[in-house]
Amino acid sequence: MDHTVTTLPTTRRPDRPFDPPEELLRTREHGPISPYTFPGGSPGWLVTGYDLVRAVLADPRFSSRRELMRHPTIDFGDIEVPPAPPGEFLLMDEPQHGRYRRPLVGRFTVRRMRLLAERVEQITAEHLDAMEAAGPPADLVSAFARPVPAVVICELLGVPYADRGSFQEHVDAFMNGETDDEALLAAYTATQDYLAELVRAKRAHPTDDVLSELTGTDLTDEELRGVALILLAAGLDTTANMLGLGTFALLQHPEQLAALRADPGLVDGAVEELLRYLSVAKTFLRTALEDVELGGRTIAAGSSVILSYHTANRDPQRFDDPHVLDVRRPHGGHLAFGHGIHQCLGQQLARVELRVALPALLDRFPTLRLAVPAGEVALRPETADIYGVTRLPVTWDA
Repeated sequence: MDHTVTTLPTTRRPDRPFDPPEELLRTREHGPISPYTFPGGSPGWLVTGYDLVRAVLADPRFSSRRELMRHPTIDFGDIEVPPAPPGEFLLMDEPQHGRYRRPLVGRFTVRRMRLLAERVEQITAEHLDAMEAAGPPADLVSAFARPVPAVVICELLGVPYADRGSFQEHVDAFMNGETDDEALLAAYTATQDYLAELVRAKRAHPTDDVLSELTGTDLTDEELRGVALILLAAGLDTTANMLGLGTFALLQHPEQLAALRADPGLVDGAVEELLRYLSVAKTFLRTALEDVELGGRTIAAGSSVILSYHTANRDPQRFDDPHVLDVRRPHGGHLAFGHGIHQCLGQQLARVELRVALPALLDRFPTLRLAVPAGEVALRPETADIYGVTRLPVTWDA
């Protein structure tokens, strides 16, 4: 008999903050795909297995269009969901998706991102200097994990230095998962308004940044604003939470932390393992454009499918001892950045930031440790699109 899921499991065990919700893992025990009843009663599917998640991501018969999606936890009733705004290509299919993505591909190549490494090292060192000067204890999120990728993305977009403080406050408010609806809308609107002004300024007076380069394409100001928002969301929140939650995970796995300290050559593999193990981007959605056979099931045209990245990256059919953090694990193959045509455009930037910032933090503070019991670390609410820590109090021997 089918195991039908009627509520997306989101609650994690307090003593296992890095693991997917237990109920979600148990769902996978019934098979890699389960019927799912969306709020309001619409039938759909929940995919928890690695192979099937990857298959859906690679299949053009599954759409990313926002207007076709059903929300996994909210019933919008008869409200018609509009298409994604111009430029927000993550929620579009071809050919619109490709029109926005193609001009960006050459600006986020492995080579170009590696050239950024020196600047990332400088930004990292500046924030570590400030932490050291202030002395212990510190909140690693506000002192390091969030500002490092924030400065990097501000420089890539060409946000003037004088504007960065207020700009980052607005961005934090609509991304943190804790802001009430009224304040969230205000922060989102302020961010959109600022990006619109920034696009106009870059078109009038281009500088050395990605946004200025894009003004030389056929994209309109409205489209560039949407593209800038996608770059901002993808380039800041995910990396910031990987730095915070990744540090927390290493501090809770001292044998893995010791291995990484002893052999800096493990850093690339450690970053890939943390990406797999933590999977901070938890779930994504697709909708079938036609009847599709998947895992022995028929996904009817119009049915929405929830893709569980964090269970796929813990699938024992794909990874040995999947619930074990192992910085020596042969890396590759995880779905932390997705797969297919929507695979994360900024993945190489994220890798550069993580490969630079994590070792630098651990080298600077050899005695780094939690300043509170692990159970008191403030985790992001599961309502946030990206999982992580809200605050991470740490200390060290000054």
